[in-house]
Parts: sequence; C-alpha cells; structure tokens
Amino acid sequence: MHPSELTLAPSPVAPRIRSRLRTAGIIGFGRALPANVVDNDAIAERIGVDPAWITKRTGISARRRSLPGEGLSDLAIEAGSRALAAARVNPSYVDAVLVATSSSDDIVPQAAPIVAGALGADRAMAWDVGLACTGFLAGLQQGAALIESGRANTVLLIGADILGRYTDHDDRQTAALFGDGAGAAVLAPGGPASLGPVVLGANAQRDVLYIDRTDNVVRMEGRLVYQEAVDHMERSCRQLLALAQLGIEDVDLVIAHQANGRIINAVRERFGLEPERVADYVADLGNTSAASIPLALALALAEDDGRLPTDGGHVLLTAFGAGFSWGAALLTFGGANL
Repeated sequence: MHPSELTLAPSPVAPRIRSRLRTAGIIGFGRALPANVVDNDAIAERIGVDPAWITKRTGISARRRSLPGEGLSDLAIEAGSRALAAARVNPSYVDAVLVATSSSDDIVPQAAPIVAGALGADRAMAWDVGLACTGFLAGLQQGAALIESGRANTVLLIGADILGRYTDHDDRQTAALFGDGAGAAVLAPGGPASLGPVVLGANAQRDVLYIDRTDNVVRMEGRLVYQEAVDHMERSCRQLLALAQLGIEDVDLVIAHQANGRIINAVRERFGLEPERVADYVADLGNTSAASIPLALALALAEDDGRLPTDGGHVLLTAFGAGFSWGAALLTFGGANL
C-alpha cells in the first residue's frame, strides 16, 4: 500500500504528549532608541506643509532617526542586551536569537547572527524574521514553538527597524511616518507573562505597501493601507479572543502596531475602549515597524508608565504590515515580577 493511502488512527499517547507541553512566557524586556530626535519642523519645511498638519494627520510629533554609521544591528544588540539583563539570563544560555526586521544592515549576513555573536550567544541558532510590521508577532509564534516543543529553553526575540534609511524624504505620504528603534523580549518556559493563542494571516498585496530593490524607499497607498490595517487588526483580535474564550472587557491593555495615531484610534473605537486601555507612543516615536510592539511593551512596563497589568491580567497585541500580513497575540500576566 502506498503511504498516501494509509489512514492513521489517533495515537493513544497523544493526550499525554500534549499535557507535557510547556507554555512559553516572557521573562524580560529591553529597548533601544537612537539619540537623534527629528521633530516635525524639519520634515514640514522640506515637504512644504505646516508642522501642525503632520501632527493632525498622523498623530506624530517627533521620531528617532539613526545617524550615518549607526546600524540596525547596533540597536538590536543594545535592546537584546538590556532584555537579557532584565531576565538575568547569561547570553551563553540562549538557544535561539530571532530578529524581526525588514532593514538589516546587509542582505547577507542577516542581522540575527551578527547580534547573537556580539551578545556572546555563541551556541544559539539565529535567523531573521522578515514579515514587516507583523514580524514581532511571527517571532513570538516561532519562539514559543521552539520552547513548547522542547527544542529550546531560552529564546531572545528582537524587533528592530531603521526605516529612516528607506524613507523618501520628499514624499508627503511617508516622509513623516517612520522612526528607528528596537525592542526585545526573552522567552522561556513559564514566566510572568505567558503567551496564549497567536493568530497570523497573510494576503498577496505587493504594490500597495512595499520597498523594491530599484527605488529602495517605502512606497504606500495610504488610504487603502489604513482601511486594510484597521479591518484586519480588528478581525484578528476578535478571532483571538474567541480562541481564548475572552471578551474585550477581559483585556486590560491593547497594544496595536504603532503605525500612526489615526489607525490606533480607529482600532480603539472599533472595540469601544477608553484611551487609557490602548497603548499610544506614536507621538514621540513614529512608526518603528517590527520594533513598535516590543518597544510599547517595554515602555508600558517602565516606572513612568506602569500600564502593564503585572499583578495579573491580559494584554492583547495586534499588528498589520506589508505583504499584506497581520496578526494578534495574547499575553497573560500571572502576578510575578518581571
């Protein structure tokens, strides 16, 4: 009989195998931002608008931009080092380093091996996760799968982008949007912030939001991206909440991809949430692509914010990016210290 004709009965040991699966969680966060701040005045003068027009249209007042000589790997290394220190993990014990990015310093090598080597994670497998603004959520899924399958005990996941180097500074649609930065999380079995369901999706839409190798700058159909982003983030959040058997009233904080203020507010309004239940750091950071969710997590944990429900509660993450790609993930805090 050909193998394709075989019908396999469920294994009697499958329930026991499933019961031994570990739950991945986050045990430390880190962040890094360039020191260089670019406010709206400089951008507005170049594209011929009033600075207030940029703020009203995007919700962005300033963004960090890397200077010549400052690379993507530099930010990723700094954020990763801080996350490992917060988690009290020696880099030599890291099993995998994943860098979610669309702006690595070179085509080859990818950023992750450079970052792993610089951190001293010399026994770690390392690769980049290239899913634009949804990359950090995809990295959460990959990192958790490694841990929950027993193939890794400690995973360093970094979201980092420097899209300032891929910005057309004369394009009114995109000149003011993008900032540079990096955020990181250390994943391990258990942990104060356990990872629940993750929902990911994609659809072929190449010519709406892209960077091609000839032009080498971000091109975007803004109105279509706005509508698609809000629709897909709402849909993926509702799908995830159904999987988790939760209602939006059970969620303490929503962290949506920090694309611009209008998108964040639209997602908030779709769910009828109060502003304090939705993270919004876009005014000072701009759209940092794959870095935006881990940066927001790290900022929400900081003493000057304190909005993460570390004493127990749920945080809903959602993103939308080029591809199109989109997704949502659930973090549940159990009350232990991060």
